[in-house]
Amino acid sequence: MFRSDTSEMTIRHEGDACLAGLRICIVLAALGAGGAERVVAWLANHLTDRGAAVTIVSFDSPTDPIFHDFGNRMAFIRLDIPVKGSAGKRLPAPIRRTVALRGVLHELAPDIAIGFLTKINALLLAATLGMRIPVLVSERNNPHLQPAHWAWKYALPLLYGRATGILCQTQASTICIAPPWRKRVTVIPNPVALTAVPSRSRWNGAAFRIAGVGRLEHQKGFDILIRAFAKIAAERPEWNLDIWGQGPDLTALQALRDELGMAHRVAFRGLSLTPGGWVAETDLFVLASRYEGFPNVLGEAMAAGLPVIATNCDFGPSELVDGGHTGLLVPPDDITAMAAALAQLTGDGDLRTQLGSAAVAVTRRFSPDAVARMWRQAIVAAVR
Repeated sequence: MFRSDTSEMTIRHEGDACLAGLRICIVLAALGAGGAERVVAWLANHLTDRGAAVTIVSFDSPTDPIFHDFGNRMAFIRLDIPVKGSAGKRLPAPIRRTVALRGVLHELAPDIAIGFLTKINALLLAATLGMRIPVLVSERNNPHLQPAHWAWKYALPLLYGRATGILCQTQASTICIAPPWRKRVTVIPNPVALTAVPSRSRWNGAAFRIAGVGRLEHQKGFDILIRAFAKIAAERPEWNLDIWGQGPDLTALQALRDELGMAHRVAFRGLSLTPGGWVAETDLFVLASRYEGFPNVLGEAMAAGLPVIATNCDFGPSELVDGGHTGLLVPPDDITAMAAALAQLTGDGDLRTQLGSAAVAVTRRFSPDAVARMWRQAIVAAVR
């Protein structure tokens, strides 16, 4: 899939030349700790390395911390128009965001604009109505399952017809794009970089750690993970569970933990100090999501050689995890199946080692160099 033959070499060199001096505007909701933000930071730095002039436009406050490393070679425009806190405003946040974004794009006059995440894609396509700006929209989730107002669900298929190109992360997720526009779809997975992890000896006999990582919200299924862990906790006293991340469900999840008598076994660790910093403290990674796009944290864990358990949800995990060879797959929302997988892996060190080694090999298919080449080709094709 990623073979470098002569035709690919020609495209790559031509793409690099076309990127030099290209004015690229990337639009996303915020610059926090999410997976889309991580990919934007990586992509923006790569495009800058290739000579493009990159501007990042977001809707968060200029005082909000930037979690990922964007460097200092690109411009930032932070519009400070959050979705929440719109009470008392004459116009709802989506309209104010669209108007503000249109003004920014008119002033910047970019050669191409790239949107990340479903609602931002819709805003970008609406903001560029009547403007001769090529637009790439990058779908990062499962739009069929993520919560959205009916107006978004109605408008999205219509607006996506305006896109110059539509980027999906997996082949399976292309079914979320309306049939008339699927010919514009390109599949570009997330980049997965191999990660060196300190040896297990650092623990000096301390408890083994299971990790769940992500925004604390219904989509990520942390309630399922906590309930499943509680089922095996008594028979696995040497294992504890860490939940990494922030989000609106923190209080409810803490209450669930306490209700199950797991206060001394389940820790809420907040954000790691650095992206991927949780990996070095983890012996087994679990993705309990109800739906996904292409789970960055699953790729990070596998690239680091961690054994993994993941739900076989739409979309993404099954393209990384070959059940039983590179990790274990369980049905989403299935506490019993999750508990059984936890019991199996926490009780079998040889299997954990075997799965972790195989996981590293599969993630090489998603190397940053290969994924960067796909992005360059998509951008060059869109501006032609």
